[in-house]
Amino acid sequence: MSVETLEAAYAECRAIAKREAKNFYYAFRVLPQRKMNAMCAVYAFMRKADDISDDESLSIETRRELMAGWLNAWRTAKLQAEPEDKVFQALSDAQLKFGISDALLEDLVRGTTMDLYLGEGAGSTVDLGDGLQGYKTFEDLYRYCYLVASVVGLVCIRIFGYTDPAAELMAEKTGAAFQITNILRDIKEDADRKRIYLPQDMLREFNVSNGDILALASGRAMKPSEQAMLMALSVQAWKYYESGRELIALLDADSRACMWVMIEIYSGLLGKIDQRQGDVFSERISVPTGQKILALVRGAAMSMRARGR
Repeated sequence: MSVETLEAAYAECRAIAKREAKNFYYAFRVLPQRKMNAMCAVYAFMRKADDISDDESLSIETRRELMAGWLNAWRTAKLQAEPEDKVFQALSDAQLKFGISDALLEDLVRGTTMDLYLGEGAGSTVDLGDGLQGYKTFEDLYRYCYLVASVVGLVCIRIFGYTDPAAELMAEKTGAAFQITNILRDIKEDADRKRIYLPQDMLREFNVSNGDILALASGRAMKPSEQAMLMALSVQAWKYYESGRELIALLDADSRACMWVMIEIYSGLLGKIDQRQGDVFSERISVPTGQKILALVRGAAMSMRARGR
C-alpha cells in the first residue's frame, strides 16, 4: 500500500477512535504517532464488531449473519495487497509493524460476539431463567472478561512493546480490572436488557437474588447486603489494577504514559463507584472530563520526559 493510502486509512481510524473511544482516546494521544495509529486501527476494528453485536434493533440471527459476513470480509482482505476497507488497510499495516497475530484478533471478535451465542462456549452467558442471561460462577465471568478485555490488553502490549513475559499475565489481569469496572458501572443498563453479569455464586454468598438486582434497577433503595456484594467485586477489581500498575514498568518507555492514563481514568471510575458504596442505580457514574484532562496532561508530561531521555 502507498504512503498516501495508509495515511488516509489511519486518519479514518483516528476519527473513529476520537468519536467513539471516549476514555481510551485520552490515553492514545500520549503515544508516539505510529503507536497511536496502531491503537486506533485496533480500536476501529473492535468498534465495528461491537456495533454489529450490540445492534438490538436487529434479531440475534441477523446479527450473527452480519458478523459472519464482516469477519469473512476481513479474512478475505488479508489476502489482498490493498483491501478496499480503510480499517482493514490500517489494521493489516499495524499487524505487520507490531506482530499482532490473527489469533488474537479472532479472539477479540469472539469476545464481542459472545452475547449472540447463549451457552454456546466458554465465556458465553447462560440462561438464568425468567428470561435472564448471566454467569454462574466468578470463573465463568473471568473467562468472559478475558475474551472481551484481556485479549485487548494482550494486543495493546504488543503495540506498546515489552520484553519480560510476565507482562502478558499482568496485561490479562489489567483487562479484567477494566471489564469488572464496566460491569459494575453498567449493572442497571444490563439489567434493563435482562442481563445480569454479576456471578450467581457471588449473589448467593451475599444472599442477593436476581430479583433484587432487577428491583434495584427499577429504583428500589439498596440494602447493606447488596452494597457489600458490589464492594466485594470492587475489591477484586482493585487487586487486578495492582497488576496494571506493575505492568507499566515492563513496557517500552515511550508507552508507559499511555498505560498510566488508561489505568488512572478507569480506576478513577471504580473509585467513584466506591465513593457511592456501589450505588450505580440512582445515576450513571462517570469520570468528570476535567479529571480525564488532568490525567492526559500528566500523561503527556510523562511521555515527553520519556522521549527526552
